[in-house]
Amino acid sequence: MPHSGTAVKNRAEPPDSEIVRRVTGGEVNAFELLVERYRPLVFGIVYRHAPREAADEIAHEVFVRAFQSLKTYSGESPFGHWLARIASRCCFDYFRERHRRFEVPLSRITDEHQKWLDDVLEADSRDAFERAVESSEAKEVLQYALDRLSPADRMVLGLVYLDGMSTAEAADMLGWSRVGVRVRAHRARGLMKKIISGLLRERRGRE
Repeated sequence: MPHSGTAVKNRAEPPDSEIVRRVTGGEVNAFELLVERYRPLVFGIVYRHAPREAADEIAHEVFVRAFQSLKTYSGESPFGHWLARIASRCCFDYFRERHRRFEVPLSRITDEHQKWLDDVLEADSRDAFERAVESSEAKEVLQYALDRLSPADRMVLGLVYLDGMSTAEAADMLGWSRVGVRVRAHRARGLMKKIISGLLRERRGRE
């Protein structure tokens, strides 16, 4: 599970369950232990799914929501996994609240971008996808396409293709149905292809 790993802890530090018990019992300052323990996890998710300039704001919101919802944490899943779900939903909410379409400099979209996109959408494994997005050109075109997707499509595509999650895992992160995630991921792939193809046609028409 991409986000269910346990944070690195000093053996002298109390387990997550003990800290949660202390916080919900009234020792609210103990929550800072969880913040420090899981800061790398939260920022890792935020950096992958939201603008870096908004990372501090979103990460802060993640921990605020976690603190406010701590009494609902059942302990059935690792605390890091529970927190990752909150972080993923905060990223989604960020784009839903601020969604806008960005103007893309057509001169920077090339036929190589189209080839890259074809390779990415045909990648049949996490490793193949990671190899496809290593170049700076690939990152540019990916960002162009993501910025033009709806917040929901953007988030699903990011979780499934950037984070390599299964449909079930992405559904769990967002609190959506598996069928809904599967349908949206398929649609988002097609939209990405149309976005880049449309940009290429427009650029050629201006040449």
